[in-house]
Amino acid sequence: MIEDLTGAIEITQRIEAPPDIVFAYLTDSQRFVRWMGVGAELDARPGGRYRIDVDGQHIASGEYQEIDPPWRLVLSWGWEGHPTVPPGSTTVEITLTPELGATILTLRHLGLPDEGERRSHADGWTQYSRKLAEVLAAGVRN
Repeated sequence: MIEDLTGAIEITQRIEAPPDIVFAYLTDSQRFVRWMGVGAELDARPGGRYRIDVDGQHIASGEYQEIDPPWRLVLSWGWEGHPTVPPGSTTVEITLTPELGATILTLRHLGLPDEGERRSHADGWTQYSRKLAEVLAAGVRN
């Protein structure tokens, strides 16, 4: 985890798949739940909303702010019913960079209110980005 003065965290993960495949796993509801969550409704377009049921109890929701396939996604982020990180209160930026047939995923999460939330979100994003890499390394592509 990298942290800067804006309260942002940054996670980097190498994924053995090209950016267009990784991007599909970030924006398609059926593919998304193969690496994160038990349910997802994704309307991946600027102004589109998303809702991710991570584990049957924690629901993340927000709005897509920027989409540049297959290179970049920016979305508002938060948790339904959460006192300090409610829906839309933080920003997640995901950048996909090609590297020798693979992709470097860089995720920056900005606006997290305190050290505890930064640590918790860094742990979660690290876990799920690794899971995405594992799913794609196993050759699950459609």
